[in-house]
Amino acid sequence: MINVGIDDIEIYFPRLFFDIKDLAELRDIEYDKLNRGLGLEAMAIPDTHEDAATMGANPVASLIDRNNIDPRRIGRIYLGTESALDGSKPTATYILDMLEQRYSPEYGEDCLRNCDVVDMTFACIGAVDALHNSLDWVARGGESDDRIGIVVFSDIAKYDMHSSGEYTQGAAGGALLIKQNPRLMVIPDCWGVSTKPVHDFFKPRRTVGFSQLFDNVLTLAKEMGADLPGGLAEKMIKMLPKSKVKDQGIFSHGHKSLNLHVDTPVFDGQYSNRCYSGAIKTAFTSFKEQAIKTGRYNPAQDEIITEQWKRVNMHLPYAFQGKRMFPDIFLCDRRGLPAWQEITDQVGEEPNRENFDDTPEGKDEWHRQMDSFRRTVSQTPHYKKFVEERIEKGQRASSLIGNIYTGSIFLSLMSMLEADMQDGIELTGKPVGMFGYGSGAKAKVFEGIIQPEWKEVTARFNLFDRLATRHSVDSKCYEELHREARRESVVPPKGEFALVEVGVDGVNEGARSYQWIG
Repeated sequence: MINVGIDDIEIYFPRLFFDIKDLAELRDIEYDKLNRGLGLEAMAIPDTHEDAATMGANPVASLIDRNNIDPRRIGRIYLGTESALDGSKPTATYILDMLEQRYSPEYGEDCLRNCDVVDMTFACIGAVDALHNSLDWVARGGESDDRIGIVVFSDIAKYDMHSSGEYTQGAAGGALLIKQNPRLMVIPDCWGVSTKPVHDFFKPRRTVGFSQLFDNVLTLAKEMGADLPGGLAEKMIKMLPKSKVKDQGIFSHGHKSLNLHVDTPVFDGQYSNRCYSGAIKTAFTSFKEQAIKTGRYNPAQDEIITEQWKRVNMHLPYAFQGKRMFPDIFLCDRRGLPAWQEITDQVGEEPNRENFDDTPEGKDEWHRQMDSFRRTVSQTPHYKKFVEERIEKGQRASSLIGNIYTGSIFLSLMSMLEADMQDGIELTGKPVGMFGYGSGAKAKVFEGIIQPEWKEVTARFNLFDRLATRHSVDSKCYEELHREARRESVVPPKGEFALVEVGVDGVNEGARSYQWIG
């Protein structure tokens, strides 16, 4: 069997951050609710020259440089993102363009011409899908073909201002070097999967009729003091088919309305939590079945799989989401065993679904009681000890950056590895549980085996040292950046790729141009 996995990881995060204390004051929210309740300390804020493409290209370049990789040997660059810059052209092609700019002087103009690139989108699990796919591709090369793949994650988690998701915002991009016989972590071919179509979080195409558009503009004009006759919006709509304007700009497509795509989502937080919890539980059950079937675990000897894992890393929309959602896995892995009796002796019996009516009201009541039961379980000494030993270190970087969608599970992995290295913990040969989730909804559960060279690789992360050098922005600057009202960079780019232009006319409308700023 060929061992494949993650050889190295790099992450890029914006140099700007907004302190959660400042956000709490700005929105009149109790700070302790955000800090002690959700684990939030700061959110990374993209500058005007940063987007999903630059945040993806920068960490790939860092991986290439510090590992002395000939870019001509890279067979694929697969990007997991839900922050795509175009409805057709993959954001990965922009990343490829930047890399060729950087490396063509040394390796030739088309040094990445034979590299396969693609975007993979499934909300926050896209990068895990890209990893799963790339591991298979590297393994299929066989021992005689030392394939090199790079998995990229890059996202901007942006929510409407004043919404309940605003305080979970964040942004970052990163890259995983995928190889045979990796130095950091081997990932066995054992995956649990759960997919169920739901609407817990999504970014739909939104429609705005011209009548509404005109009416809003005219209302604004009146607020500015313009003296306008009533019914003007309706008159404008009637006049539009005869006007020369119908062939210009937003009217030239001949539609009666505008289709808009915005970066902020439609979401139901409570429902999404239940979807997350149910999906990872189902995927874990699938993983457990596969692990037993393939002989990775013997139920007679390894009754509780989660006790075999030295660490657990999860998708973290906010820092404490992992420990809040893991009680379902904790219970599922102990049900029917002596450990289950220890739990129920402390918290009582689990609510039985059969005791609730099969009606919307009955289902809601069962969900409420299950939520209460999980919260009670999370307060038991056994569970708290599990979190402290296996989950807590992976939360630390998330507290300082915020939600980064597809990359949050890998940020958790980096956070855990660097913390354990600094604490002098030996992880070589230890299995680590990995829980990915994407709204819509899909979960994947897999594990990694930490390799002997993990400390040498981790020592180059410098994750927390770099986080300590960022620049804080005030509330005015934060809101300007959020509204995209600022044109100049807060901190001018240096030693990185930067967005320098977006086309506005003709065949170049919307085309994005990037440049390496030395």
